[in-house]
Amino acid sequence: MTGGLSDAELVGRALTGSDQAFSRLVERHQAAVRAFLRRFLGSGWAEADDIAQEAFLAGWSSLRSLKDPAGFRPWLCGIAWRKAQDRIRGARRGAARDAGWLETLDPPAGISAEERMALADAMRELPGEVRACVALCLADGWSHGDAATALGLPLGTVKSHVSRGRARLLKALGGPDDA
Repeated sequence: MTGGLSDAELVGRALTGSDQAFSRLVERHQAAVRAFLRRFLGSGWAEADDIAQEAFLAGWSSLRSLKDPAGFRPWLCGIAWRKAQDRIRGARRGAARDAGWLETLDPPAGISAEERMALADAMRELPGEVRACVALCLADGWSHGDAATALGLPLGTVKSHVSRGRARLLKALGGPDDA
């Protein structure tokens, strides 16, 4: 039974290999870590929850580096903070790569500079997986199956992402979004 133990006691038990003790630490602190990440990121619950999960996994694997077992929550929030910073930097790098890629495209005849800029802006606004599916399937002409294999996504997810992405791009360009 680990319910009434302090964080320091649970950390001690987790360091001896008790998965149950670490699970109790996760239960005790997950709401605080997720709430912190949601406020910091401001991007919705799914991303915050993903990063919180990464933080807990990193915490489990580096538990021996915790100097003050009673300070588990601040230590864990520090890990979550660094994970969130990594995610933000990665998103910025991805956006810069995407912008560079879009600039190398030769626009089809009849597309104005304004439409090209609107398309680039719309592409940047797409979520990462959707943007990747659109880039591979619509811009590069890949089959849905090849894109699914390359991205490690289910075929149906790729088809859905391409359809939604196409609709959002058409809407951004002032066209019908139901085609």
